[in-house]
Amino acid sequence: MMQIWLAVLFMVVLALAGVVGGFFLARKQFEKQMRENPPINEDVIRIMMSQMGRTPSQKQVNQVMKQINSNMK
Repeated sequence: MMQIWLAVLFMVVLALAGVVGGFFLARKQFEKQMRENPPINEDVIRIMMSQMGRTPSQKQVNQVMKQINSNMK
């Protein structure tokens, strides 16, 4: 009887460890993907500014990209 409870407890502990480990592994992988392939690039910024009725200069685009990159760190 005692061995069954011990086995059940062991399985529960392993399942929780797997969930926690999987969460941190997935989070690390997601952050790596976001660093390597950012969702916002210069073309997206130009399109967004032109949709707002502005014609952005390269300096404005660079400023926005610098601000985005500094906020991601």
